[in-house]
Amino acid sequence: MKEFSEGVCDAVVIGAGHAGCEAALALARTGLKTVMLTLNLDSIGFMPCNPSVGGTAKGHLVREIDALGGEMGLNADRCALQYRMLNEGKGAAVQSLRAQTDKNAYHREMKRVLEHTQNLRIVQGEAAEILTKNKKVVGVKTSYGGVFTCRAVIVATGTYLCSETITGETVKKSGPNGFANATLLTKNLKKLGYKIRRFKTGTPARLDGRTVDFSRLPVQDGEKVYPFSFLNDSVPDTQTPCYLAYTNQSTHELILNNLDRAPLYNGQISSTGPRYCPSIETKVVRFREKERHQLFLEPEGADTTEIYVQGLSTSLPHDLQKEMYRTVEGLEQCEIARYAYAIEYDCIDTLDVLPTLEFKKVEGLYTAGQVNGTSGYEEAAAQGLVAGLNASLKLRGLPPLILRRDQAYIGVLIDDLVTKGTDEPYRMMTSRAEFRLSLRQDNADLRLTPIGYECGLVSGERYEKFLARKKMREDALALLNERAEQKKADALVQSEGGEPLKAGVTYADLLRRGIPLSKITETFGILSGLPYDVLQSSETEIRYAGYLKQGAEQIERAKKMEEKPLPADIDYEKIEGLRLEAREKLQRIRPLNLGQAERISGVNPADIAVLMIYLSLHK
Repeated sequence: MKEFSEGVCDAVVIGAGHAGCEAALALARTGLKTVMLTLNLDSIGFMPCNPSVGGTAKGHLVREIDALGGEMGLNADRCALQYRMLNEGKGAAVQSLRAQTDKNAYHREMKRVLEHTQNLRIVQGEAAEILTKNKKVVGVKTSYGGVFTCRAVIVATGTYLCSETITGETVKKSGPNGFANATLLTKNLKKLGYKIRRFKTGTPARLDGRTVDFSRLPVQDGEKVYPFSFLNDSVPDTQTPCYLAYTNQSTHELILNNLDRAPLYNGQISSTGPRYCPSIETKVVRFREKERHQLFLEPEGADTTEIYVQGLSTSLPHDLQKEMYRTVEGLEQCEIARYAYAIEYDCIDTLDVLPTLEFKKVEGLYTAGQVNGTSGYEEAAAQGLVAGLNASLKLRGLPPLILRRDQAYIGVLIDDLVTKGTDEPYRMMTSRAEFRLSLRQDNADLRLTPIGYECGLVSGERYEKFLARKKMREDALALLNERAEQKKADALVQSEGGEPLKAGVTYADLLRRGIPLSKITETFGILSGLPYDVLQSSETEIRYAGYLKQGAEQIERAKKMEEKPLPADIDYEKIEGLRLEAREKLQRIRPLNLGQAERISGVNPADIAVLMIYLSLHK
């Protein structure tokens, strides 16, 4: 095939899913001439699985992406059908924002944003080879022979690498939703030195909403909460309802009686699937004592009758799928618009990747999203933003962006991937963040917007809005620490079941006594007109002040370990006192500092003590 030049640019982003979109925007918005290469322009920002953004811990990621200057939060707000705050009855640290989004609108809006971004060119085509010279990126060649000359590449191929969709006995070489897969790049990635693995995920059927009896299903309405983006002030008053449904004994019996036709159980699928988002077959087999499993019926968009059935992902054959869905109350007459399927795809081992998401063996080559072994739109977008921003910083001769675990959920996500690795599709959860009380959704901008501004991704206009919001919060906290009128305070406390006050109190004291901020503001006429999330953030800071102080001390101790770098050329095999497993793990991962070293599976406190002695002797 004859090669020809497609031109010169600074960076090429391979893939236009959620990781690719954020990577391309981060590069282009910071002044780098960027090309986005995608198999199909119709798959830009596409949601192949659930039509939603956010969720447990994922809502944190979206707000952090937004705080750094990313696009996902803004696009989700533009296309939202319904908002809810998950875990609202639990502590502030685990409360997570989630929105039902219009799937088609999300794709259209993201494509519109990309097409109107300066420095960004979008090209439909398949990447066949990443070109290198002296272990540095020099270009990308397409399947048609076109060569883009560049200095950096971000691989964000999602679930498309040598992907196959599986439904019962039928296996197709296909990407998600019938899109073409990418067949050429895996071989090149192996040649460059990546270790390739095979993961699996899946998606439920889409039903024709006209054939669902919603009158028999419990309604799940939206809530008046705050939006994803700190640039937006409120969510819509009118929201689209979702519905609840449940599997039953008939559903479970049908599955258990047909496991010989289930690819997950007849040996047809051998790759590793997601533990925290299993198929209905896995749930029924694993939890046989459970009488029912909860399902959520969610609209795919405002302009379609398609309904997404969250919780009923399957790879059973079409005839069994139809029978199974019709066992559910309210779905007895349902018709399937799109059948469910499982999808297997190639991904890499992230122990070969630096915390900047750059490949250790090739300079200028980055990976982001599901190719890194993660699952979820939000995890992908977070990695895409960091990979794109780090490529931009490197090309501009600036220091890299490495977010610590105490700074962001994004920091936890990436540190887990490059330090611990993953043997299954990785999903972000609040339990993974040891400093989660400090990493709340409401303070994401306070933690990250100054960093985004320093990197050049946060605009001056956004930064001014951030400073205004920061001052509102500071003023609110100052006011809440002032004295409350004694008579009104006493009456309020007693109305809430408390004992009469023996001394004067501040508004903050009233909060610590368990009185809701809404009642305090109403009683005393204070803080009127402040945004909902500013009030919530202020209330949380006061209620959890003691725990936050303890957390700050733990963070300082952790930072001291992060500040002790390990030499890049250190030979762990020659350090006496290190156990064999520790030597192997340290030699493979090559941590940047002691903090990262102590988080490696197989490295224990005694090994860290040996490293500390080694460092002190070899200063």
